[in-house]
Amino acid sequence: MITLYDADRCPFCARVRIVLAEKGVAYETVVVDLADRPAWLYEKNPLGKVPVLEEDAFCLPESAVIMEYLEERYPEPALPPLDPGKRAAARLAIWRFDDRFGDDYYAARRDETGALERLEGRLAALETTLEAQPFLGGGTYSLADAAYLPWLPRAESSLGVDLRTYPSLTRWLELLAERPAVAAELELVAALAG
Repeated sequence: MITLYDADRCPFCARVRIVLAEKGVAYETVVVDLADRPAWLYEKNPLGKVPVLEEDAFCLPESAVIMEYLEERYPEPALPPLDPGKRAAARLAIWRFDDRFGDDYYAARRDETGALERLEGRLAALETTLEAQPFLGGGTYSLADAAYLPWLPRAESSLGVDLRTYPSLTRWLELLAERPAVAAELELVAALAG
């Protein structure tokens, strides 16, 4: 049985929850209080961060790596594009996430000067990408979509970002919301905000 060390409010954990749901993989959850991290968490991940996925004696931290592991361990249904070039582009999008979005999201959460404006610029860049293609990895849903999605409803609920000002991004979110795994995550974010 897989165990996921998880925190509901953590978008990195949300990535893994989405992929586990997309794959239909059963798992147990151990909820970690991020405000009071237990000492044993550092035995699972020396950085004390979640998510951590544990299967038997195997422990794996880092959401992007966990997503790739789940794709290889449970290949059906396949989440990356089948074309090697498009699959590489989806991986590159995930690899560049912090430079493209994550760093500015967290800076805005810390209320750093200019961070919200930089985040809006990142959203505009996502808008441009999604004007040209329906999903971040090209023509089909992929791990890249699962990797970016968790931050967007959180930016809307916790930072007051109006995602409706980005029509292609809004269309993308609506497409993703049709997927049960994503719909479940959106419900969780709404409950956290409420």
